[in-house]
Amino acid sequence: MQKCISVFLMFLLLFIGYEILTESESILESVGFSLNVFKNNIFPSLFPFFVLSNILIKCGLPEFMGILSQGVMNKFFKIKGVCAFIFFMSIISGNPANAKYTRELYLDGKIDKYEATKILCFTCFSNPLFILGTVSLLFLNNKDVGLLILFCHYIGNVFVGLGMRRYHPSKKENEKISLIKAINEMHKKRISNKDSLGEIITNSLVTSINTLLLILGVITTSLVITTIIDNILNLNSVFQSVLNGFIEMTQGLKYISLEAIPLKVKCILTVMVLSFGGFSVHMQIMSILSDTDIKYLPFLCARICHAIISSLLMYILFDLWMNL
Repeated sequence: MQKCISVFLMFLLLFIGYEILTESESILESVGFSLNVFKNNIFPSLFPFFVLSNILIKCGLPEFMGILSQGVMNKFFKIKGVCAFIFFMSIISGNPANAKYTRELYLDGKIDKYEATKILCFTCFSNPLFILGTVSLLFLNNKDVGLLILFCHYIGNVFVGLGMRRYHPSKKENEKISLIKAINEMHKKRISNKDSLGEIITNSLVTSINTLLLILGVITTSLVITTIIDNILNLNSVFQSVLNGFIEMTQGLKYISLEAIPLKVKCILTVMVLSFGGFSVHMQIMSILSDTDIKYLPFLCARICHAIISSLLMYILFDLWMNL
């Protein structure tokens, strides 16, 4: 069986190489598109947050937020208060930053593998600037639906978190919520760090750039694969666009916006693809977490549930929203 798999992989790789050589023009267009997406969207939106999050973690912000948020996080999601740092930073910066924050707190010993798996499942948000700017204005050319897409996408993730309350619930933290205690814990974490501020900033810059280059590589590979699939398969245009979105999100969203279908259907498909994330995002997250034992299967199931919930919310709320 293992030999058959090896032979299959070899033929698959040779076939991909053949397609790259024979369809070089479309492949180069895909690579160019990935570089433009990286340059115009991913790097500007993620790089500042990657650097800032590294510095904030070293300076004790997760400990500070953990003390102040423990009651809310445990009541709603049955998870440690320190996970509030991942939740709120992920809302601001978007995926796959949630994987980076989760990995750092996990390796720092602040959360265990079950808590890391759980918080990863309901913090996979798309960047709000990407939704309100690129998706609603550039792709759909309709600013009115941007907030609705954002709402359905974010609330859908909250429902996923509520649905996972009983997945390895964390023990209730008995510490009293105290601003003074939160400040003391933050200070204790900062002074326990032996690196100087210059070393912290340098390390943050290096790790952030390395992570972003990894993301660029995954996106480019995904776009090459979608181009090869498009050249082989002769699917209906809408199905092809959705398939592209489930492989590489940005390209799929662009194609969906160009389809001659009602705006409501475009919005439903858009929020579905955004919530699933595309296997490109999945691979980015798996790559970031490759040196941990955080589980992927719950994350995949959560993305499927998120896609269903958010698209249903869009279907229910679209007409009401547009008539306001």
